[in-house]
Parts: sequence; C-alpha cells; structure tokens
Amino acid sequence: MKNLSQHLASLLITAWVGGLWAIGYLAVPVLFYTQPDRQLAGELAGEMFIRLGYLGMACGMYLLIQRISVSGRTSFRLALFWVIAAMLLTTLALQFGIQPIMTDLKLQALPADVMHSVFADRFKMLHGISSIAYLIESLLGVFLVIKTHRA
Repeated sequence: MKNLSQHLASLLITAWVGGLWAIGYLAVPVLFYTQPDRQLAGELAGEMFIRLGYLGMACGMYLLIQRISVSGRTSFRLALFWVIAAMLLTTLALQFGIQPIMTDLKLQALPADVMHSVFADRFKMLHGISSIAYLIESLLGVFLVIKTHRA
C-alpha cells in the first residue's frame, strides 16, 4: 500500500506541475498568439486556469496528507511539505481570491471588453499579481519535482 501511495503521489506531482507549465507557458501563449479575438482567448485561458486550479487543489491536498501519513510530525520540518503547502495556498489564493475579482470586473465591463473599460487598470494590476503568483508556484513546482526525484 505504501508503494501505491508513493506512485500516486508521483503521478499527481507530474499532473500538477506539468499542467502548470503546459497551460501557463505553452497553451495560453499559443492561444493568444493564434486567436485574433483577445476577449475569447482570455475567456478560454481563464477557463483553463480555473480547471487547473481544481486539479492543483486535489493534488495538493492529497500530497500533504500523503506526506503526513508517511513522515508523521516530521513532515512539518521538511522543505518538501512546505513547498507543497505554499503551492496549494497559492492555488487557493488565485482560485478564490484573485480570479473571482477578475471575473467580476469582466462582468461589470460588459458589453465592453474589460481592457477597454474603466476597470482596465485594476484588471491589469490583478493580472500582474496573478502572473507573479503563478510564476512562483511554477518555480516551486520545479523544486518539488527535483526534490521528489532525488528522494
């Protein structure tokens, strides 16, 4: 059973971190490059990030529980545990903090595109904060992959 939980943890790390990199640094840039309708591209990108957020929450919760079940209280002294916790907290902040506000700004701007509305500056600021948080989470994911590969 211990092997099964470790194999599942490895698969979930692969899905979570791979998703972060594939969506954030491959799919979304390609979408904005190839889709002439920037509003549609933004909507599609937002939907991908929302779905990735739910995946991240599920993976993060499992990985934290799995770490505690394997290492007990020692988990709280290990960098790996805190990297997973930081990634999960970042996901939660993006999913339930920043993204709903950005969605609300888009809705308030209708029928105009939020980038051509009075909400553009606030939206750009939140988008910048979101991008930095996403980059930090992605880099923590690299650390997680490297650290678990060595373990």
